[in-house]
Formats: sequence, C-alpha cells, structure tokens
Amino acid sequence: MNLLGPKVAAAKAVGTLVRAVGRGGGTSLPGKVLTRLEPHAIGLLARRLEHGSAVISATNGKTTTAAMTASILSRTGETLVHNQAGANMAGGVASALAAASRHGGRELTGKLGLFEVDEFWLGPVVRELAPRAMLLGNLFRDQLDRFGELEIIADRWAEIAAAAARTVLVLNADDPLIADLGRAHPVGLAGGRRRSSQPAVFAGGHRLYFGVDDDSLALPELQHAADSKHCRRCGHPYAYEAIYLAHLGRYTCPHCGTRRPEPAVVARSVELRGIRSAAFTLHVPEGDVRVELPLPGLYNVYNALGAAALSIALGAPLDAVAAGLEAVAPAFGRSETLDLGGRPTSILLVKNPAGANEVLRTLVLEGEQLDLFGILNDNIADGRDVSWVWDADWELLASSVRRMTCSGTRAAELALRMKYAGVDEARLSVINPLRDGLDAALANGTGPLYALPTYTALLELRDLLAERGQVQGHWR
Repeated sequence: MNLLGPKVAAAKAVGTLVRAVGRGGGTSLPGKVLTRLEPHAIGLLARRLEHGSAVISATNGKTTTAAMTASILSRTGETLVHNQAGANMAGGVASALAAASRHGGRELTGKLGLFEVDEFWLGPVVRELAPRAMLLGNLFRDQLDRFGELEIIADRWAEIAAAAARTVLVLNADDPLIADLGRAHPVGLAGGRRRSSQPAVFAGGHRLYFGVDDDSLALPELQHAADSKHCRRCGHPYAYEAIYLAHLGRYTCPHCGTRRPEPAVVARSVELRGIRSAAFTLHVPEGDVRVELPLPGLYNVYNALGAAALSIALGAPLDAVAAGLEAVAPAFGRSETLDLGGRPTSILLVKNPAGANEVLRTLVLEGEQLDLFGILNDNIADGRDVSWVWDADWELLASSVRRMTCSGTRAAELALRMKYAGVDEARLSVINPLRDGLDAALANGTGPLYALPTYTALLELRDLLAERGQVQGHWR
C-alpha cells in the first residue's frame, strides 16, 4: 500500500489553494504540510530520483549558483527537480519534490534533484537526501541572532561533511572555513564515464576545489567586513598572498602550515564590467574556455565557478558548462534590471557586510551621479540586529551618490549610516513605507535607479511589483 500518496496529494492541494488565492507561501507551505504528515517525506521521495541529487549551500549566492547549475545541466539533457523559487528550508525542498510527484509519489518528473539549502537546515536535509554531490560556497557573517558566529556553522558543516562519506564535496578553496571542510577527504574525483546524457558515476567521498587566480583583482588589505581571519586549526592569523573578496583569497597559516588548497576549477583573466556583466577564462582539467557571464561582479564569478565545479562533478562537459553560464538569467533581486515606468531599475540584494561590499564595489564601476533606493528591514529573516550596515563600506559610494531614498523598517538607520559615510544630508530622504519610497525614488530622476533591498524587503518589493503587473509574484 502506498501510504505516502494521500499525503503528497494533500500537500499539492494546499499549494494549489494558496496559489489560487494569490498569497505568498506557496513555495514552502505544501512541503511543511507534507513533512508534518510524513517526517521522512524528503527521503522517501528522493529515492525516486534516478540520478540522485545535488545540494548547494552558502551564505551568499545560493539561488544564483543553483540557477547557473540548472542552466548548465539542462544542456546535457538532464531533467531536474529543483526548488528554483528559492524556498531553501526543508519545507521548500519537500514542496519541490511534491510538485514533481506523479502517481502518488511513485514517480517524479525529473531524474536529478538540485536543491539550494539554507545553512541552518543543511544537516537535516542532507541526512534525508544523501546527495551525490554537495557544493559549499562560502561562509560570511549573517543573521547573528539566528546562526551565531561563523565557527558555529563551520563546526556543524564539518560534522555534515565528515558523515557524507559517499558524497562528492565541491568546495571553495579561497574561503578558509570552507576549504578546511575537505581536508579529511581524498583529493579529486574518481572513476566513471559519461553514459550518453546521463551524469557521470563517481566514487563517493572525494572533494573538488574551485577558486580565483587573478592578482589584478587583489585588494590592498583585508576589509573590515572580513570574517575568517584566523586559522581554524591553530588560531594563528592567516597571511594572505592575495585577497579577492572579504576573507576569500590565497592564504597560508605561518604557524601550522595550513594553506589554500590548489583548485582544479579556476577563474583567470577576470574582467568586471560594472552592473552589466563579467568575463573570465575558465580553467578545468578538461581544458580552458572563455566565459562571457551576463551577470556582474566578482561574487558572480565565484558563483559561476561553484556551478561549473558542481556540474563537472555531475558529469557535464566543458562546452555545456560554458554555454549554460553564458545563458543564465538573473534571479529576481540578484542583479536583475527591470523597466519600471520607463526607468531602468537594477535590483541588488544586500544582506550582510561581505555581500554589500561586493555590490558597492560593482556600483563604483558605474561612475558618478548614482540614484539609489535602499531598503533596510529588521524582520526575523533579515536578522533583528542591523548593526552590520556599519561594517559595510558605504564610503566607496559616498562621492558618487546623486540622490538616495531610504525605506524599510530601519530606513532612518540606513540614512544615518550614509550620512556618516559622507553623503550630504540634502541628498538623502527617509520614506519608511516601501511603496511610497519606490514611487519617490522613481520620480526623482530619469536615469538608472539602483535598488538595494535586504531579504524581506526584496520579497516585499517583488510583491509590490507583482501587484502592479510588472513582475510575477515570488510564490509562483
């Protein structure tokens, strides 16, 4: 008897009802219902995935990296079950599996599961999925009231990695905390040949590193927002040969000798082209290829490297990797540009110091006289403590701001931070309601507008634009 079938049907009915009434939550509520009815629903459904599953987690870039990976794998003929709406807790993963279920959960519409997973939920989800490959992209300080200090997450992830003996670990060599997770695993990938469009079959328990190798991008010193400055093994400060992004770079511990692993998937000759795009030469064991990435910033180069490495671990050839990266479209709020009433508006999520700094670093390339719309919330999903805005280097943009409208629950705090960064008070306005703030920001100028929302502000903005018919709602 298929006892799971009625429970899957109930979850799918909840999703249909939520979407019919036009309310948010349709991406995770069905899964919450399903896992309440059957706590092991994720594992039971995942067993129907003929090619297994892959998991992506990171503080920054999960949604974009997953979209890049999906774009690559679709070019190999792979069919996916993917939580592409970005609902990345257990409920979101269960919802994606339920939505793909047919015949009472006995079959799924895709053969490979591709799931982005929240940092806090990684352990429970991985235990259910038993993934073939797991990409761990970065760890940055974020939502301290929820996650605690980075070392807490790193310790949890170390336990997860150690227990995943049959999982290929795809790791960012440039992030010391991430690189350290793979030191107990064998180097490289083993065995396997591609069988037509099916993914390669690799022996478990191996690691594959990716990283940047381009000293033209190196920063002169560690940023104030850098987090992992000390060796996790002995506590001694790292010495850096090159610093690329926050604490990411080429490093060594002078005390115990721990150093950045040599990555097999590498970005060289990187070009950053402001808000529009980036380009780099992708080096992999199979060869080199130039990639024209339609997304901006070094942070997206790192996302692309992670997606490339994960896809290679799953058997994708180099030509599919390059084609998939060049065809990827930005997810909402991740460097997407919309026409709002005739005004081009780029939306760039900012939620922690390291991520904000990379967005600011990208905007600097756009020149002078920038119009900004900053939205700072302190809801639970943002983190109640917004003191992180004082660690981000807003000074980078101070001389370039023509006008900045500040909205959200902590709009005044953001405006104060910009004042201390050096922006003249006359160029700042505080309009707390997002709806009114957006209207004011759009009305005050004709050139590009750059919206910088925190996480819940991004969802509110999406809902507002959906209400106005300018985008589809985030729950679709």
